[in-house]
Amino acid sequence: MKKLLPLLIVFFFLSCSTNELKVDVSGIDLKQPEFKRLDADLLLLNESNIQSRSAELQKSYGPVYQKYLMNPLRIAGTEDSLYQSALLAFIRDKDIRGAHTEIDKLFTDETIQSLQTRLLDCIKHFKYHFPNRKTPEQVVFCQTGWNYAFAYVDRSFLIGLDMYLGENSQYYKMLAYPNYQVKKMSADYILPDVARGWLLTEFDNSEGENTLLNHCLFYGKLFYAVNALLPESEDSLIIGYTGKQLQYCTTYEKKLWGYFAEKNRLYENDLELLRELTSDGPFTGSISKECPPRIAMWVGWQIVKAYMKHNKTVSLEELILEKSASKILNKSRYRP
Repeated sequence: MKKLLPLLIVFFFLSCSTNELKVDVSGIDLKQPEFKRLDADLLLLNESNIQSRSAELQKSYGPVYQKYLMNPLRIAGTEDSLYQSALLAFIRDKDIRGAHTEIDKLFTDETIQSLQTRLLDCIKHFKYHFPNRKTPEQVVFCQTGWNYAFAYVDRSFLIGLDMYLGENSQYYKMLAYPNYQVKKMSADYILPDVARGWLLTEFDNSEGENTLLNHCLFYGKLFYAVNALLPESEDSLIIGYTGKQLQYCTTYEKKLWGYFAEKNRLYENDLELLRELTSDGPFTGSISKECPPRIAMWVGWQIVKAYMKHNKTVSLEELILEKSASKILNKSRYRP
């Protein structure tokens, strides 16, 4: 038994490798955002109270209420002559009310409380990595009429709960969403979508050259940053792959890298090829029907992981602001 003990200790430490993105945010000084339910508040409106309650909603939600009305209602705020009729038609619509019934079943008080706790943790991680940047003042849960899942406007998160009803929702079948998209329309994906959408609105996303390498590393930096804000999240949720798809990537990582590296393909700027390797879909046809979609994003993510591993003094903000894709690639020493 004594002979086995050192081996067991080695195995224990190897199996408990440290996730460097798990940082202590307990001491982060953060003004907590207010959490609000615009979806529920709107359903309390009717012809007799819409005028008085509209003033209350504007005061409670601030400028974001006017912005919300533009989409899904497609009106120019409360001063629009169609405001009352359009809003009442929206909340009376049988599908909107039916979807809200599903929301109430899925997003119980306990579920919403858990989601709020995890959102706060995400915001604290953002503040840890980007201490000089502003954080949201309110988080607004709403129905967007299936127009969008997340928006960040006027220091407010807008989260469309009707976009997270689960892959068996009748409304997604009615709207004919493709299966590969519906599989990512459940509550598990709310936090990754929020983190990704927030980062995309917070940073300048323009890239110098329209090459495959730039696209790879743009998404690689994005997913690495999402993981930093959500260090407890599974890779499958961050990138939107199934376990089987992730296993394919791991198994064929060397061959995938060979595909990208050969024939100077990384510096290719053919729009059709870029679209094929970065667009969503059931698979990446130019490689194989087993290859997951958006494969350039996954490869870029691996390169960025290697870069950060070998350049430990680089901060997350410095990584995101680094515009030289060639520098990241060379300094990553990525060789699967």
